[in-house]
Amino acid sequence: MTMPDSALVPIPESDRELLLECRIETFSAGGPGGQHQNRTESGVRLVHIPTGVRVTVREERSQLRNRGTALRRLRERLQILNKRETPRTPTRVPTREKEKRLDDK
Repeated sequence: MTMPDSALVPIPESDRELLLECRIETFSAGGPGGQHQNRTESGVRLVHIPTGVRVTVREERSQLRNRGTALRRLRERLQILNKRETPRTPTRVPTREKEKRLDDK
């Protein structure tokens, strides 16, 4: 999943700047962790507004740790979007195959 050269997304250096470009949603994470996790909104969903990339984390019981993990994953996804595909070099036709084609004619 790559973008054309003209559509490279600048990735801010600091977490604070990156958070300014995102919409932060919190939700009850559920799952293992007992009453603490069920009562608090520790799940974090980040939506990067310029690209629409969405990251959801609900692994920890702490919203702060989940937000840090979500930021790290968001950076990784944005770097993947910015990655340029290297042009494929065509393979050389083997000599034996060339000879076979000529013999078939």
